[in-house]
Amino acid sequence: MFDPLGALTEAFTSFLFGKVETTRLPVRTSTGQAQAVYLPTAAPGLGDSGVIIGREVYSGKGYIYDPFQLYGQQLPAPHWLVLGESGNGKSALEKTYVLRQLRFRDRQVVVLDAQGEDGVGEWNLIAEELGITPIRLDPTAALNGGIRLNPLDPSITTTGQLALLRTIIEVAMGHGLDERAGFALKVAHAAVLNQYEELEGAGGAARGPRQPVLSDIVEQLRHPEPASAEAMNVDIDDVRAWGLDVALVLDRLVDGDLRGMFDGPTTAGIDLDAPLIVFDLSHIDRNSIAMPILMAIVGVWLEHTWIRPDRKKRIFLVEEAWHIINSPFVAQLFQRLLKFGRRLGLSFVAVVHHLSDVVDGAAAREAAAILKMASTRTVYAQKADEARATGRVLGLPRWAVEIIPTLTPGIAVWDVNGNVQVVKHLITEAERPLVYTDRAMTESSALPTDEARALALAADAEAEARAEAIAMERQLRDESSETVA
Repeated sequence: MFDPLGALTEAFTSFLFGKVETTRLPVRTSTGQAQAVYLPTAAPGLGDSGVIIGREVYSGKGYIYDPFQLYGQQLPAPHWLVLGESGNGKSALEKTYVLRQLRFRDRQVVVLDAQGEDGVGEWNLIAEELGITPIRLDPTAALNGGIRLNPLDPSITTTGQLALLRTIIEVAMGHGLDERAGFALKVAHAAVLNQYEELEGAGGAARGPRQPVLSDIVEQLRHPEPASAEAMNVDIDDVRAWGLDVALVLDRLVDGDLRGMFDGPTTAGIDLDAPLIVFDLSHIDRNSIAMPILMAIVGVWLEHTWIRPDRKKRIFLVEEAWHIINSPFVAQLFQRLLKFGRRLGLSFVAVVHHLSDVVDGAAAREAAAILKMASTRTVYAQKADEARATGRVLGLPRWAVEIIPTLTPGIAVWDVNGNVQVVKHLITEAERPLVYTDRAMTESSALPTDEARALALAADAEAEARAEAIAMERQLRDESSETVA
């Protein structure tokens, strides 16, 4: 029925305010149908300059990452943490990343290779391909012309030498040095340096090596100089007693199971200008106290001999990095190295199997500081409990935590300063023979090339389909089951 009053009211309001939209009845529909009204979108990438890693799973876009290009704009620090259980692609990622970085002329890489196969480190193939001889640290070969690194190398500052000696002793003892033992070490170190300065001043090179060595420190601890005791107005026998435990610890590096690797002048001929420097630690027991000691010595030696203000971009990659992060004393050294190296173009890459290996250890505070400096975190497949713990520590979004246990080899969650994406790592045919490191487990049952390639393609397709299904499930769960349009 026509309503004159209503028509008059509508005409008046239209004159004053313009035509008003009529009210429409709501339409109920499902999110599966309503999502068609939204245009397809993809998360922003990290730019198009740097090293290609692979492709982003959900959008299919190429994924490019380079900490040196991103530093200062999208990254507060160029350091990188790689996590995940064995067999999911961490090793392949590291190796292809290094090979691709070395195509830039201003890049240089040092690798601490703690894993091996067939008597050599797993980076041996890459080193051979680049014409580089790895620096193999082996206690059994050190006395027969093997590689030697001197903690008292003159290229390391006096302060650096003393800090390194303290770290070696504290790692071996499992606790910090007390004031008396620290004093005994300090005076022994000072006395040794004075002796060698006098030797050089007198032109006595023929009487012995110009580099002070650890055995000199041990000798001074056992027979301290009377002047050092007089300076503190203490008895010489007290100084000797204070340094006894320190001398016994250092004696292991001089005359124990680690002798030869550190007691002597640094081996000549180590090419610090090579594009790739590989320290092969595969002959060292990974569960022994020797590994963190060795990493501390190598780290400080590199700090003072390798990192230079020459505009080169340097990458320091450490396998089994929990040996560093899980020791308070070694972690403190590397924490300083990371802070110092950031100003000189150093990107530290730490490879760890489980974050729980470090956050619940003795160096929890130091580990947290190092993790905070790692603005890039790459997480491969982990068990659900481990993934939840990792997510809490790293602050990952809920959807990323839920997807980590379902990831297949080669696919990882990348968190680049809050930009979180799921990325499939791509390996070229030329790179595949160099990054393939599990020969002992697979070579006897190797498939023909065509069949192996077909299976690999099928596995890739299945992994991507699973990732897309999980993404869809996440989207449906996050939205309401119904929406009003």
